[in-house]
Amino acid sequence: MSLNRNQIVDWLYRCGEVFTAQCDFLTGLDKEIGDGDHGLNMRRGFSKVVEKLPSIADKDIGFILKNTGMVLLSNVGGASGPLFGTFFIRAAQVTQARQSLSLEELYLMIREGADGVVSRGKAEPGDKTMCDVWLPVADALRRASEQHLSITDALEMACQVAGQAAQATITMQARKGRASYLGERSIGHQDPGATSVLLMVQCLAAAANA
Repeated sequence: MSLNRNQIVDWLYRCGEVFTAQCDFLTGLDKEIGDGDHGLNMRRGFSKVVEKLPSIADKDIGFILKNTGMVLLSNVGGASGPLFGTFFIRAAQVTQARQSLSLEELYLMIREGADGVVSRGKAEPGDKTMCDVWLPVADALRRASEQHLSITDALEMACQVAGQAAQATITMQARKGRASYLGERSIGHQDPGATSVLLMVQCLAAAANA
């Protein structure tokens, strides 16, 4: 079983829907420890991604992901634009010319994207950032690939890991970004960027199941 180009496109459409639906929730999280605009930024960015999709949906997966990254870079404010944009641009490098992805290739896509976010944001595990979800998700997909699971089972496992990882940011003290200015007061709040990654992983799992 593989994840085909149409499912990748469906994933991005689903991201557009979820960031519109969860805009107020994400903004509420961000008001606690950030600038209070994360939900608005993600909704705007993925709305632009969705606008562009019809004109690129027949291209290869790498092309689609690179364009998604470029759109997010230019339309999402704050730190989220460069970080989510970098994720997709780096993910595109290992999916060039692909019309479908095996589980191992999907793992490499997520891994490369996550490494790009780490490199760009200089974040480490435990810093209370989106990396605290991307990295465990990549590890979950690697384990699933080694166990020869189906893509749908692998992504179901990744969703569980992502949910636990996002929740784990509540007890962390922020060491990066605006939230780090709060020091210990950042403890007790779920990280908005990590929550957005959880939503994206859930959308990917839904697209694989469709």
